Amino acid sequence: MTHRLRLDIAYDGSGFSGWARQPGLRTVQGTIEEALARVVRGDVRLVVAGRTDAGVHARGQVAHVDLDDEQWERAHQSRSREGIAGLARRVQGVLRPYADVAVLATSRAPEGFDARFSASWRRYEYRVADAVAGYDPLARANTTYVRAGLDGDAMDEAARSLTGLHDFAAYCKPREGATTIRTLLEFDWRRDERGVLVANVKADAFCHSMVRALVGASVAVGQGRLAVADAARLRDELTRTSAFTVLDARGLTLTEVGYPADELLAARADQTRSRRQPHEVIGSS
Repeated sequence: MTHRLRLDIAYDGSGFSGWARQPGLRTVQGTIEEALARVVRGDVRLVVAGRTDAGVHARGQVAHVDLDDEQWERAHQSRSREGIAGLARRVQGVLRPYADVAVLATSRAPEGFDARFSASWRRYEYRVADAVAGYDPLARANTTYVRAGLDGDAMDEAARSLTGLHDFAAYCKPREGATTIRTLLEFDWRRDERGVLVANVKADAFCHSMVRALVGASVAVGQGRLAVADAARLRDELTRTSAFTVLDARGLTLTEVGYPADELLAARADQTRSRRQPHEVIGSS
């Protein structure tokens, strides 16, 4: 018998070659799996809500893992009688203080839960410091710096024009056999208290490099190199273009993954599987 465990995860992606395990490379998946395996004393394999690229950060990542009976019993062991909730602390003890990855919480997954396929939406944040905010060396790991002053209002207008159900082929790195049709639920820009431009990007799923391409088009609008209307025009042309630059991974953070009510988890997973290609990355950044 297997028991499904949910893990809530955060990480600084600067020192990782992305989420997915790769031979000879340091990855988030590999690092957490190795730590968890030491605690439950057996091989484990994580399934994640969104496979982030190299250099992309997360503070709201979600994964699940299936444990056998013996592993599940070991996962419950805790001196403070915390049970499965205490597993996060034990895994973090293996990862050591000040690690660049953290298991924030562990819990028994509800019936029908699949971290990847049950997800209804994913939300990312992208931070851009322009000439208005200035360069902050303490924020260099999670903020992209653009020397020019940017028109935040124009960027916000262009971003909002892109929302809805569309084919985002112009904003995605193509993968053979994978659809580029997505529902962009929210896309907007604001300046924070320091003047840094912060994008809020929420969709049912993202194809490869989609968020960084959307942000790149917005910055081109903010610089005056593209008109506001060009963002939607380029999308509707359905062709990758050199009209804007796909921005660096450093400014991108996965902030939240949304799931339906527990009784709808299995149905959502079945629905997602039926409309996605088996190999398709549905949470890519």
